[in-house]
Amino acid sequence: MTAIGARKSAGQRGFVIVAVLWILAALSSLAMVFAAYLSASTRAIAVNETALQTEALVSASLELTAYQLALADESAKPPHGAFHFRMDDASVQVAFTSEAARIDLNLAPKEMLAGLFATLGASKDAAIEYADRVVGWRTRPVPGSANEEEARYNSAGYSPRQAPFTHVNELALVVGLPPALVERALPFVTVFNGSPDVDPAIAAPEVIEAIPDKSADRRNPFGDSSTSLKGVRPQPSDSTKSDASTAKSPCYRVETTIRFRNGRRATSEVVIAMGDKVEPYRVLSWQDDIAPRAAVSFRGST
Repeated sequence: MTAIGARKSAGQRGFVIVAVLWILAALSSLAMVFAAYLSASTRAIAVNETALQTEALVSASLELTAYQLALADESAKPPHGAFHFRMDDASVQVAFTSEAARIDLNLAPKEMLAGLFATLGASKDAAIEYADRVVGWRTRPVPGSANEEEARYNSAGYSPRQAPFTHVNELALVVGLPPALVERALPFVTVFNGSPDVDPAIAAPEVIEAIPDKSADRRNPFGDSSTSLKGVRPQPSDSTKSDASTAKSPCYRVETTIRFRNGRRATSEVVIAMGDKVEPYRVLSWQDDIAPRAAVSFRGST
């Protein structure tokens, strides 16, 4: 072989080696991309599987809650309760409470709304103003008259609903209410009670404090001017509590806390309305991944 032929042969071998190296590099990159894809797919499948499992467990907790409530007579349905069950690798804790424990934003009298705002830290005058705005938000305007409530929202750039609240989060849209006060009020209000009254036997202390004193002048929901502003209304006496109307609601708030064996935890809050034999219950609201709250201490419980 001549020197020129030898150089050509060596050049061809060098080109083949470089091409092979490029192919190997490309295959290595594809392998890395495929491995990353498999890893991401595996994680997505695992998350989706957990979500499906969580939804199934929450649905099971609703079924069991509705079953317990359906077993009781209409006049003897428990206002609250709790139970626990295990399924596969999950431990499920369920607590249910009648919506009568909360103040209905659509039906509560102005005095009760003002009492709640005052209990949560608003001054007497501010609490009354906030209650007026809530009532204004939920009240239909009188045809043919000036819509003063809508005029208050002009600077905010939107109009008041002037119809019943559809969700408690609408409270944040009521003009003039401080966001911090709204956050404090949300755990004590609902749109599913269905009554202007509450059940003081299961209500939180803040709600009991907001119940208007029936023995007081209803024109002044806060009693005489000597009442302090921080808790504008005096602590309800036993007679006041016994005089308070006891509401009953067909709706229940079900909180489900799920603990999986792998350490994952999920908490869901669902509001259901008890139905009939054809439709045992209906889901009114479903919220996942809520922050777990401390257990409520019910009056008279041990």
